[in-house]
Amino acid sequence: MIKRCHFTFTSIINEWTPLVFRFLNMACTQRGNNELKMKAKRMMKEAKDPIEKLRYACLARGASGIKGLGRTFRIMDDDSDLSLNMKEFKKGIHDYGLIMDDDVVSSLFEQLDKDHSGSLSFDEFLTALRPPMNNSRKELIRRAFQKLDRTGDGVVTVQDLHGVYNVKKHPKYISGEWTEDQCLKQFLDSFDSPNDKDGKVTEEEFLNYYAGVSASVDNDAYFHLMMTNAWKL
Repeated sequence: MIKRCHFTFTSIINEWTPLVFRFLNMACTQRGNNELKMKAKRMMKEAKDPIEKLRYACLARGASGIKGLGRTFRIMDDDSDLSLNMKEFKKGIHDYGLIMDDDVVSSLFEQLDKDHSGSLSFDEFLTALRPPMNNSRKELIRRAFQKLDRTGDGVVTVQDLHGVYNVKKHPKYISGEWTEDQCLKQFLDSFDSPNDKDGKVTEEEFLNYYAGVSASVDNDAYFHLMMTNAWKL
């Protein structure tokens, strides 16, 4: 006798939700990251708008691509005025290793410099660069960050993660190879660019990261379920 199987949307999502959104890591899986990179490279070739070209160039580096570019620009901001002129803008894109024609970069700067002041605000630039997200997704990301940021100082560190992220099922913790703090540090590193790890994540960086993850998830219900399951929201 063949038993009839009943599948619900929730059961399917729970079965196939990436490992990141289950017990090892809540950042983008390697497979998901590779799919995002391939999709971004394809879209970058098709994009006509300079902002879209830069957005896809960042996402071609994975979910942390936009966050990495934002950090590159902040490191360059020696006078801490939170803005970029044309020269700094071009240098930042070059230093981050993005290959874009000079005329495309100039056109992008002019497009973003809406008041023709010759400078770009960091916040306005990153807001324009992030893949579009509806308010529901932004609110989920904000709530997830607040749950991690136990001290409420706007920065998540290893100390914040104690009691929030359970490492007891991490294979390297089980084997004794890593301590709890090493597992927590590895968790934070997963939100960083490969060559730019500082052991902390700001709310802006968290949003920039999940904007990249969001770009690879078309269905709002799927994104909502992944976030609520991952962060127990």
